[in-house]
Amino acid sequence: MAQAMRPNSARSLFSTDGKPHPLQDSLIAVAWVLGVLAVTTAFFHHLHLLTSWAGLVGILAGGCAQFLSVTTRERFLAVLGLGASAVGFYIGMAHGGLFGGVIG
Repeated sequence: MAQAMRPNSARSLFSTDGKPHPLQDSLIAVAWVLGVLAVTTAFFHHLHLLTSWAGLVGILAGGCAQFLSVTTRERFLAVLGLGASAVGFYIGMAHGGLFGGVIG
């Protein structure tokens, strides 16, 4: 049979090409976690420092994941994490910013 089954042990969670992509998977996970953290803490006005910094780092991680992604599934998940981080970042900036009240 020409189409032999491949073992799933080497497959990446987010890739569809059957190859492992640990750097991309890690960056996507970081972007997702920081995006969820930024959006969740954006509901609390006094947590604007945590919100804005988590959003900024999530944007950077999501951007790197988007740049390094190989498959469409990785790109899709990277954009979702990037978008959540950006929403949290913008709300955190509106509530006081990265250094609001600490410097100046």
